[in-house]
Amino acid sequence: METLLAVITAVCGKIQVVSDLFWDFPTNFEWYANIPILGNFSLAIILLIGSGIYFSVRLRFIQIRKFKHGISVLKNSKAQMGISPLASFFLSTAMRVGPGNILGVTGAVSVGGPGALLWMWISAFFGMSTAFVESTLSQIFKEKKNDEYIGGMAFYGRRLLGNSAVVGIVLSIMYIIYALLCFPAQGFNTVSAMGQIASIISGKELPTTHAIYWIGFAIVIIATVAVSFGGTKKISKVTDILVPIMATVYVLTVLILILINFTRIPWFFYAVFTEAFKPEAVFGGAFGIALMQGVKRGLMSNEAGQGTITMPAAASDAAHPCDQGCVQAIGVFLDTIVICTLTGFVVIMGRVWLTDSADAWFEMGKLPKYLASVTELTHGSVFNSLVTLLISLCFGLFAFTCLLGFMSFSEICANRISKKPTFINTIRILDIFVICFGMLTSIVGMDLGALWDLSDFANILIAYCNIPLLYIGFKYVKNAQMHFEKNDNTPFTSKVAKIDVPVWDDKAAHK
Repeated sequence: METLLAVITAVCGKIQVVSDLFWDFPTNFEWYANIPILGNFSLAIILLIGSGIYFSVRLRFIQIRKFKHGISVLKNSKAQMGISPLASFFLSTAMRVGPGNILGVTGAVSVGGPGALLWMWISAFFGMSTAFVESTLSQIFKEKKNDEYIGGMAFYGRRLLGNSAVVGIVLSIMYIIYALLCFPAQGFNTVSAMGQIASIISGKELPTTHAIYWIGFAIVIIATVAVSFGGTKKISKVTDILVPIMATVYVLTVLILILINFTRIPWFFYAVFTEAFKPEAVFGGAFGIALMQGVKRGLMSNEAGQGTITMPAAASDAAHPCDQGCVQAIGVFLDTIVICTLTGFVVIMGRVWLTDSADAWFEMGKLPKYLASVTELTHGSVFNSLVTLLISLCFGLFAFTCLLGFMSFSEICANRISKKPTFINTIRILDIFVICFGMLTSIVGMDLGALWDLSDFANILIAYCNIPLLYIGFKYVKNAQMHFEKNDNTPFTSKVAKIDVPVWDDKAAHK
């Protein structure tokens, strides 16, 4: 087993080298790194934040102007076909609000210092406009399948690149690869959370080889298979229940922690804003490290620009393509500005990274590293146990809902490649196998850090595929936005979009 773990770690290490190349280029060249200010910005950061700035300016900061409208769409959500905008929001949130909201922020602070959180905020603000663009595109080019809507990056990518079937297949394969690379970490997190909960309830630390881990392993696999193979509607019924529960419980729990430690709040903001530009030497002492960690972990969390949230966006029976764009922009706000910030409060206000045990923070690892900060903010063992239990429960639900989303949408992409049952079942089995692998790595005691390398690589790889498509399709988003803001009660059709959109023509004909 040790040999196998060594091999896996070595493979992940090789992938990390490639991942770092994608993330760091061209800052890994001395001539570029020596350029004042610009030398701190890698191509990935320029592409992600730069695109967000561009779309924000071109759309006149629609993420601010139409934020209230997005709330209104959610409040008055309904669907005659497919799922409602609210159900789509919950489904995308199920994938967006994941373990990265806890471990990602913890890792960003551990490597880049408290200032990394500021860069997460900035990337999220501009990422809201990017989310608007990709979600509106997915709505414009969505397709009808039985009584559901399907769409996303693979669908609009095909339409934007000459309606080439090859393009659709390649992009579908890219998403499946992305999901496969992310499955191990999510599987690891799900079973780790169940073990953590069992340890809290039993009052003693349980070894990962304990029977409870194997029971959890079986429960998660059975539940994932039962729900995921039921299609988007079945998954949305589950996420409609789980997402509000896990988000509400997590937010309320952390708010209570903040309130009972309110005297530390001013220091929190001081640490974030001062460390964003002048991080201490313990964090690498470089502005670029805080910047990179903020953007990298922000992307891992809110997924703006990756194209990975475009499939739940396409599934919505929205009244106008831009309605869902506004809704998905709110999703980025909820994920990063709200939930990641709350996590940041716990990590930074806990100040564990300033203690003698700070060395442990230089590796992104298991949930207990985050819970160490929770312990510092709780007063009394009973209260600490309750808070730790609630956060561990939320963490497990975060990971589980991510698994559901990844499996469901990888199957949609598989259908784009081939509808043959043998092919679809092969993808399903492959997904389950990789999830099992992730869970087993937790049971045998492997460190999560190596698995995050896979996720980092998957995130930037698919972002590089998606963002160029957003620029190509932006003219259609702009057409939709102008029609949307004109608000003259005329239906959105091919004439408005200036490209063939059969689903919207059919919808207008049946009004």
